[in-house]
Amino acid sequence: MTVLRSVVLFVLAAVAEIGGAWLVWQGLREHRGLLWIAGGVLALGAYGFVATFQPDPNFGRILAAYGGVFVAGSLAWGVVMDGFRPDRWDYIGAGICLIGVAVIMYAPRG
Repeated sequence: MTVLRSVVLFVLAAVAEIGGAWLVWQGLREHRGLLWIAGGVLALGAYGFVATFQPDPNFGRILAAYGGVFVAGSLAWGVVMDGFRPDRWDYIGAGICLIGVAVIMYAPRG
C-alpha cells in the first residue's frame, strides 16, 4: 500500500509540475494570456505540496526519484498535449529513468 501511495503521489506531482510549466509556456510562448500563466503558477505551487505527502521522510531521495518521473512524464505529456512523437531513444532514456526511480525509492533498505 505504501508503494501504491508513493506512485500515485509521484503521478500527481508530475501532473502538477509538468502541467504548470506547460500552462506558463502556453501563456507566454503561445500568447494565451495571463490566466494561463496564473494557472501554471498555481499548479507549480501545488507540486511543492504534493511532494511533502510522500511516505519516505528524506527530501533528497524524494526529489532525486521524482527527477526520473519528471523525465518520463514530460515525454508522455508532450505526446498527449502537443502531438510529440518520441523516438526509441526517448523511450529507452525514460525507461532507464524509471528504473532509477524504482531503485532509489523502493529498493530494500536495512
